Amino acid sequence: MKKFDKKLLDILACPVCKADVKYDERNQKLVCKKCKRVYPIKDGIPIMLVEEAEVK
Repeated sequence: MKKFDKKLLDILACPVCKADVKYDERNQKLVCKKCKRVYPIKDGIPIMLVEEAEVK
């Protein structure tokens, strides 16, 4: 498993609501601060596709 570059958090936003995302290190996912969609991180790369997101 590759490490996620936390510097990306400064430029990433949820593709649905455009809010900031936070890094869930334990689960290796990004979570939208507004709409709570959860985006996977695979091999260190965030998969910011709506169809890949889980809705909490």
